[in-house]
Amino acid sequence: MTAAALSLPRPLLWPLMAAALVLSWSSGFIGIRYASESAGVGLVLFWRTLMAGLILLPFALTLGPRMSWRGIVAQCLFGVMSVFLYLGGFALAIGARVPTGTVALISDLLPLAIAALSQPVLGERLSARQWLGTAVAVLGVLIVSGDSLSVGTAPLWAYGLTVASMLVFALASVVLKARPGLRMPLHQSLCLHSLTGAVLFGLCTGWQGSLKPPLTVPFALGIGWLVVFGTFAAYGIYYTMLRLYPVARVSAVIYLSPPVTMLWGWALFGEPLTATMVAGLAVTLAGVMLTVRG
Repeated sequence: MTAAALSLPRPLLWPLMAAALVLSWSSGFIGIRYASESAGVGLVLFWRTLMAGLILLPFALTLGPRMSWRGIVAQCLFGVMSVFLYLGGFALAIGARVPTGTVALISDLLPLAIAALSQPVLGERLSARQWLGTAVAVLGVLIVSGDSLSVGTAPLWAYGLTVASMLVFALASVVLKARPGLRMPLHQSLCLHSLTGAVLFGLCTGWQGSLKPPLTVPFALGIGWLVVFGTFAAYGIYYTMLRLYPVARVSAVIYLSPPVTMLWGWALFGEPLTATMVAGLAVTLAGVMLTVRG
């Protein structure tokens, strides 16, 4: 994907990739909504990562350089962080009765954590204008998410788990940027990340019950959507952009995920679209523009 991206005219490269990242990252909501009608979140995550890894496996083995054991181990560790701990932590928090709106808000603050880590780990110092844009974008996310927030009755550790899951993915992003020597072709690294997640999700979910998938159309449609858009497109575009641009600039685009998810829900499922949500979208967009231009 990196080579294909670089073949685009340079002025068009950033806006096209940023738009594709927002659309694919936010569209994961659709797959989860369909698949979770027939199965629990753990089973959905297992089949999502297993199918993605198996589809990529023959390409990972036959295309590109031969994978070294050092590279395999490193990518599996990144898979533990960016797939198992990140997605699994949020799933466990929801299972512990943390309100989904609160979980979503914390996960959407990922760019803020990456911005904070990028200076000490990468030496990428954000300007005052970029920090202002970050604050405006966070305000927009709060406006969009305000109606869905609630305290809930979950134990304190479950709320801490959501924060930890977000921080783990942020750390994985900046470490991956800081260690270019550990990179391998995207289809190989994404295959290893997915298969690592599948093994760990399989152990956790299988310990609680069966791994047999429900033979329903919504489940198949949801898993297919999550594999193609939520994994191949979202993770693939994100990792490609990390190789081309500063990590804080790339992650800032994710602030647009909550309002775009809102538009997905309105367009496909008839969910309400209020003036407050539209205002939040406008504020978030303004903040992202300030951040990426700084």
